[in-house]
Amino acid sequence: MITTTYTARPIAPGALAELRVTDDAGRRTTPFTEAEGGDPLRCCLRRSAPGERLALVSYAPLRRWAAETGSDPGAYDEQGPVFVHAGPCPAPADGTLPFTGVHRTVRRYSADGRILGGRLVEDPSPEGFEKAFREAFDDPVVALVHVRAVEYGCFLYEVRRD
Repeated sequence: MITTTYTARPIAPGALAELRVTDDAGRRTTPFTEAEGGDPLRCCLRRSAPGERLALVSYAPLRRWAAETGSDPGAYDEQGPVFVHAGPCPAPADGTLPFTGVHRTVRRYSADGRILGGRLVEDPSPEGFEKAFREAFDDPVVALVHVRAVEYGCFLYEVRRD
């Protein structure tokens, strides 16, 4: 984890409460006990530990953001798998960026929910992430960015314009 001037936003508590019952694909959530640990948790922005109760749910981050802001992402509305705790958990405790140290993609979105492009964060150091966010938000049209895993494109967290 790295300290940053940008805030990584976990999935909001209200959305988590809903996802722990039914996910964004309409499927009933099925908790399980994590055997090995290491899964990226989008509820508290840390990796899971062995023995924790988790759920793998389908999450539509842009759809949830659009409902909050009144925008309409249209065809850019997508959903994908995310790990969350099966029950309530503490929010991230500090202002560090989670899931760094490897290549990530920063995908940019406009206020109306349209993709404006993206950038591979090839330098996973604190400076690399700071530069990627600064470049994104230097464009006044960018309202938020999604940080995503390179391997599968999975959503990790969002950063919004202050």
